[in-house]
Amino acid sequence: MAQPSARDRILDTAKRLFYRDGFRATGIDRIVAESGVAKMSLYRHFPSKDDLIAAFLDWRHEHWTSWFTAAVDARLARGEGLAAVADALGEWFAQGDFRGCAFINAVAETGATDDPRHRGQAVRHKRELERYLGGVAARLGLAAPDQVAEEALLCVEGMIVRAQMDPGPGIVDAGRRLLARIERGA
Repeated sequence: MAQPSARDRILDTAKRLFYRDGFRATGIDRIVAESGVAKMSLYRHFPSKDDLIAAFLDWRHEHWTSWFTAAVDARLARGEGLAAVADALGEWFAQGDFRGCAFINAVAETGATDDPRHRGQAVRHKRELERYLGGVAARLGLAAPDQVAEEALLCVEGMIVRAQMDPGPGIVDAGRRLLARIERGA
């Protein structure tokens, strides 16, 4: 089996450390040490830490979105309604390495003073998630799918933040109830 490339080792290490420990707390020297590559190699592939963060966020968007949509779509195929979203999130929250939304974390950590790409990536991620939720609402035949998507996204974001700050089984149950009310138009 072929060894992962230096770029892949760098990105794999950064993905794990950025998500687990945060962007500010993870220094380039630590990524270099844990990936086993030379610092020059890192900078050849990622000219700055901001470039590495942007690569991580691109990867995270593709990876998480693919997983989430498949998890929700499988539940919808079994006849679940909008509450399928809460159940999929509950599956994610139960993972041992859950540390919240990488995009919420990026905006919270980097704010408006750092590389504006990261905020832009976060905004794009959330817009795509909202579009997906609108598509779910349309498939379920709900009136005003754009409004449903907006409300469902607020529920999703609240569930994620709550699960990160104070995990517990009640979060998914509360999310299911709220999403059911949104689905009923209540």
